[in-house]
Amino acid sequence: MKRWIVVLMFSVLLAAVTALAADYRYVKTDVFKGWLESGKPMIIVDIQAPADFARKHFKGAVETNAYPVKTDEEKKRLDATLEKIGATKNDIVIVCPRGGGGARNTYDYLKAKGVDESRMYILEKGAEGWPHPEMCVSGR
Repeated sequence: MKRWIVVLMFSVLLAAVTALAADYRYVKTDVFKGWLESGKPMIIVDIQAPADFARKHFKGAVETNAYPVKTDEEKKRLDATLEKIGATKNDIVIVCPRGGGGARNTYDYLKAKGVDESRMYILEKGAEGWPHPEMCVSGR
């Protein structure tokens, strides 16, 4: 009986973790690479800190310096992207240092501002995990 309870509890926990992870849409690095190479129209929202953005970012990325998107001040930095996002139906790719909490905070904030989440993606592994540095630019 105890064994069944443990199995049941584990199953519920696993389902909860899976459900939480499923709330966000991630784009794998190889897929994003293909999008960049094909010239797919998209809006790249980069939340990296200023020094990180200057060191490495994607051409055409919107610099927000909003990382980690926890405070009201950091969230307000994303407001500058809303006009550009609203002007098109293009997909949105959120780039943060590692594709974790800051990206999820950005996703949640943009969703709360009315951005259709079917357009939003988080770059898996973020800027630090990007395996194709030759596709990045530096400076501002």
